[in-house]
Order: sequence, then C-alpha cells, then structure tokens
Amino acid sequence: MKSGMDLINDAKRQIAELSPQEAMALHGQPNTVFLDVRDQTEVNLGKIPGAVHISRGTMETNVEARVPRESKVVLYCASGNRSALAAVTLQQMGYGDVASMAGGFRGWAEQGGAIEG
Repeated sequence: MKSGMDLINDAKRQIAELSPQEAMALHGQPNTVFLDVRDQTEVNLGKIPGAVHISRGTMETNVEARVPRESKVVLYCASGNRSALAAVTLQQMGYGDVASMAGGFRGWAEQGGAIEG
C-alpha cells in the first residue's frame, strides 16, 4: 500500500521538473502554456500572468478544450506536488512536452517571478 507521498515521489520520477528560474525563462515563449492546477481559492490570491487555470480535480475533463496537445506545458500548484501528479496524467493523455515546476507558485514568488491578481 502506498502513501500519498509515495505516489508523489513516483510521479516525480516519471516527469521532467523545472526550477522556477527555468520556468521563468520559458514564460511568454511561443507555444508554451503555464497551467495552474491549484484550487480557485488559491488562484484568487494571485497567479502567474497568462496562466490557464484548471483545478487538479477537473483537469482530465477540461484540459483538451483549453490546452493544445502540441504545446509545451508547464504545470504548477502551490508547492509542486499536485502539479507532478497532473504532469503524469497529461503524459498519459498524450501531451508530449510536459513539465512540473518544482517549488510551485511559492517557489516562483520567492524567486521574484511576476504575479497577477
């Protein structure tokens, strides 16, 4: 039987992770989508400018209509755990260029990344 942390650690072994600095270098690049998988109450406090918001709980049923499969997708949550799980799911759904941002929105903010809202 696996714990929640076991599942997160397994996910992180299966995906690419970007540091906040690496993600900042990609922000605004053509064909790159930042996907915020936090809950709406978290997003209300601020988000990465231009990010698409789809809560982790509804991602599977909403992502295809909002994020093209050929995009480079940078997922983030608050700390980098939910986004790692979401990245595995997107890979299983056929998204080929997917990464989770280590440290999440918190890491982005601590490194001086732009925030809207």
